[in-house]
Amino acid sequence: MPPAHTGAPVIPGASTASSPGPEALSPGRPGYRRMSLALFAAGLATFALLYSTQALLPAVSAGFGVTAGQASWTVSAATGALALFVLPLSALSERFGRTRMMSWSMVTAVCVGLLVPFAPSLEWLVVLRAVQGAAIAGIPASAMAYLAEEVRPRALVGAIGLFVAGNSIGGMSGRIVTGWAAQLWGWRAGLLTVGLMALACAVAFLVLLPRARFFRPASLNPRAVGRTVAGHLRDPLLLRLYGIGALFMTVFGAVYTVIGYRLVDEPFSLGQGVIGSVFLVYLVGTVSSAAAGRLVARTGRRGALYLAVTTTALGLLLSLADSLAAILAGLVLITAGFFAGHAVASAAVSRTAKSGRAQASALYQSAYYLGSSAGGTLGALAYHASGWAATVGIALLAVVGVASITLYGSHAARAQRARQLPHRAATAR
Repeated sequence: MPPAHTGAPVIPGASTASSPGPEALSPGRPGYRRMSLALFAAGLATFALLYSTQALLPAVSAGFGVTAGQASWTVSAATGALALFVLPLSALSERFGRTRMMSWSMVTAVCVGLLVPFAPSLEWLVVLRAVQGAAIAGIPASAMAYLAEEVRPRALVGAIGLFVAGNSIGGMSGRIVTGWAAQLWGWRAGLLTVGLMALACAVAFLVLLPRARFFRPASLNPRAVGRTVAGHLRDPLLLRLYGIGALFMTVFGAVYTVIGYRLVDEPFSLGQGVIGSVFLVYLVGTVSSAAAGRLVARTGRRGALYLAVTTTALGLLLSLADSLAAILAGLVLITAGFFAGHAVASAAVSRTAKSGRAQASALYQSAYYLGSSAGGTLGALAYHASGWAATVGIALLAVVGVASITLYGSHAARAQRARQLPHRAATAR
């Protein structure tokens, strides 16, 4: 679960549980507040850990004497492993339970997080981060399924909102905390600070989370899962949505992986704490993703995507200026456009998949985080080769890709309507 994971959530896996009855969790009932706080803590911890090295990449480069492209693997390894493991772990949660999957994933991710600051080399750091990303993959889909099974339908949106808020705040606060701790005591202390913060959140999660009452285990059937996944991958609309999510995240991964290098270099020469605070711009994304539903209601899905593409492209071009104010304004536009586009695409996945929504959601998350890995690595390599303009060039290519997919979707929709007109006319006669 996209960072992110700040768009409209998909609720997978509810088919293995009985429907929540009158005793299900809801505001005012025993256990609801504990559940909300537990999952907020889980979201905060896991996404603080997932992106913990992103704000520290210049310091990691200096500490190990490596290039931006090499250091970027400390982010890409984590997001890439999450992308690879989210589908199999979501399937395992159907058999072994949501709470068990989340608990083991949380404990593993935190334990690895406490080892990360002591990595003796970049290679070891990348390996530990990959293990951490794989562990984190067990949390997002399991958390959504747990909520769908344990919470009354009328209270579900609010409960999911708190979990998503934890994701967003965790991703932002992790970068800010590591930045300031690194400025005071070094990058290893920054990572240790996030690890300890995540440990406190994990303890709160394990103590507070109510036991699952409505989960019913399902037998593992790899062939059935394979058939469902294959069906999703043959659906043209779902494929376009997966591509849009991956390309939008390529932009975001490239920009936010490299922006620290841009700001630590001349003419800005900012400290790690200030660079970490730049991630407060994420709050703009919370607003734009929340507004995406109203935007779709006014302009339609493709209209909202065109607006997101335009906003992101303008932000990228604005960030080319050698002015801190212009760069910050560009980041605001990039962030707003990305989160709006991601919200539109992820919501469309849930509406498009008529069955196997758990797998449809997991495939979207896989594409999303693979885009993050690709963007971070390619953006850093481009920056090392030719500077910020090259990173922006990579991001603009991804934006063009989103626009092309959306244009193709518009053409396909018009062609489908044209084919349906004769049939409707014949039916009317």
